[in-house]
Amino acid sequence: MQSLKELYKVGPGPSSSHTMGPQRAAKQFSEAYSDAAKIEVTLHGSLSLTGKGHLTDWIILQTIKDIPTEIFWDDTELPKHPNGMIFRAFDKEHNMKGEWIVYSVGGGTIVIEGMDSGGSLPDIYPLNTLDDIVAYCRENKLTYLDYVKEIEGEDIIDFLGSIFDHMIENVERGLNTEGIIPGSLKLERIGKRLLDEANKSNDIKEQEKLKILAYAYAMSEENASGGMVVTAPTCGAAGVIPAVMYFYYKDRKISKEKLVDSLAVGGLFGNLIKKNATISGAEGGCQAEVGTACAMAAAAVAYFHGLNGKQVEHAAEIAIEHHLGLTCDPVEGYVQIPCIERNGQAALRAIDAAFTAKVVGNIKVNSVSFDTVVRTMKETGDDLKIEYRETALGGLATNYYIKNKLQK
Repeated sequence: MQSLKELYKVGPGPSSSHTMGPQRAAKQFSEAYSDAAKIEVTLHGSLSLTGKGHLTDWIILQTIKDIPTEIFWDDTELPKHPNGMIFRAFDKEHNMKGEWIVYSVGGGTIVIEGMDSGGSLPDIYPLNTLDDIVAYCRENKLTYLDYVKEIEGEDIIDFLGSIFDHMIENVERGLNTEGIIPGSLKLERIGKRLLDEANKSNDIKEQEKLKILAYAYAMSEENASGGMVVTAPTCGAAGVIPAVMYFYYKDRKISKEKLVDSLAVGGLFGNLIKKNATISGAEGGCQAEVGTACAMAAAAVAYFHGLNGKQVEHAAEIAIEHHLGLTCDPVEGYVQIPCIERNGQAALRAIDAAFTAKVVGNIKVNSVSFDTVVRTMKETGDDLKIEYRETALGGLATNYYIKNKLQK
């Protein structure tokens, strides 16, 4: 598994796979062929089908400003991942100087065919299943946090502290911004209004739930508007963990130190999903994005509430298990419907998962391990029809479009 620095990244929304990954690839390719007279980029698979709504072409052209660049669209998938790109550099006589085949595999991580590092950080974790990590921690009397620090070094906490600060700033920016989200759907930003509703409520439980929704909406709306956000683990799921962090920091007064430590623990679980399944909606559906974010948030909540290792695992397992089969069918290719609302629901579910793990974990031993549910998620994603894997070719994407077209 790679460092948590490859999981938590700051970059432009609305999609880590469709925006951050292509931006990263475009930057590296244009630097490698800085003397090119022209660059051509062909977007394949999901990058072609939903790239317009995700601003893929825009981010590539913004990144390669000094070299004339042309974008081509090809719906066919390249062999190794649905999010494929081919970059070609040409000289003045249109002779090809170089070609890269690049895959954007989720969370802004890219794999460049023929390159060992793939343009991303190398693997540093020697153990790739939770069962193996648990056995190692038990033998060496380590917590999950201790294990992350042992592998990453103590400076990982400083890095996660900056990630935490970005999350808090992003939520607050979203809460203080109103207006229409860019795109043809013309959705109104409502994060601030949800917070206003929360502050009006006299019911404490209702107020808390509304606040969590407000924070998730505010963050997701910021992402949908192309703002700078944190992949947690992706831009499409960028509202879940920040909403939970913001709520416990601002409303429950949990210390920043404890919350930052919990990001390390949640990140460990997210890394395991990334390694053994996927965090790419184009590869595994939204279970891979929002489902993973919910599992990470659930593990974090369980950790900073002082639950033991088995209960933390149980919380993460509950969260991902009950997202199994969740489709990725963004309307018109935008990270707006159903994505924004889905982030809010997952933030609430993460807290519920931690609560369930605490109570049920004291009554009985959990029957389903985290590793088992991750394998199941991988198999479920493989079985999903292409229409339900970030192509906007089926599900809500087509039914919403047909309904609204008929109404017009």
